[in-house]
Amino acid sequence: MPSLTSLTTALPAEHRERLMRYAREVSFDAGIRLFEEGRRADRFWILRTGTVCLDLRVPGRRAAVTESLGHGELVGWSWHCPPHRWHLGAETTSPVRAWEFDAEPVRALCAEDPEFGRAVALWVGQVVAHRLRATRVRLLDLYAPYGSGSPR
Repeated sequence: MPSLTSLTTALPAEHRERLMRYAREVSFDAGIRLFEEGRRADRFWILRTGTVCLDLRVPGRRAAVTESLGHGELVGWSWHCPPHRWHLGAETTSPVRAWEFDAEPVRALCAEDPEFGRAVALWVGQVVAHRLRATRVRLLDLYAPYGSGSPR
């Protein structure tokens, strides 16, 4: 079953086509940091192949991996929400091919076309909600005495 946060299921075809006009193909080797928590969020990616892990800094410990992303998924949502600072970090865990987007022209398109902007905002909102749940479960599994209690 496709993910609700995947581009192909989250945006109607006409909005996907408009968004893809701003895409450029990029590739990354395994082990590349795409972004760091707290830094300026000025772009985002949609994965074509490979995996990216999201992580969260934990004082006094190694970064906690909160989720692994794959084909069709949005990497980065902080570009959409002021103050445009990354809330998590991201690193490739395998070779990755992706579509990369500069945030500024996409935000401008969202402002110019309210219907498109609403569709993108709903998509990004679904991603944020999903990532928040995944982060909560992962942190409970790592640090709570009895874990999250959720089935895997």
